[in-house]
Amino acid sequence: MVSKEVIVKNSTGLHARPATLLVKKASAFKSDISLEFNGKKANVKSLIGVLSLGVTKDANVTVTASGDDETLAVEEIVKLIASLEE
Repeated sequence: MVSKEVIVKNSTGLHARPATLLVKKASAFKSDISLEFNGKKANVKSLIGVLSLGVTKDANVTVTASGDDETLAVEEIVKLIASLEE
């Protein structure tokens, strides 16, 4: 299991468009990937799950993955979250 923290820079947080990009990226990996925010955890491959976390701008979130490609999955998801700026 690999996990890493990242700060959400997007002005709207992880709402519809950025959450969709995140789910699309996560779905390309075999590993189970989750996002943790404010004590709540959601599957990154689930759009409803990601949206239900209510992640806002400047939020500190933890990306965790476990599986065959866990290291790459965490790196790619963290990179995507960090690059989402509007």
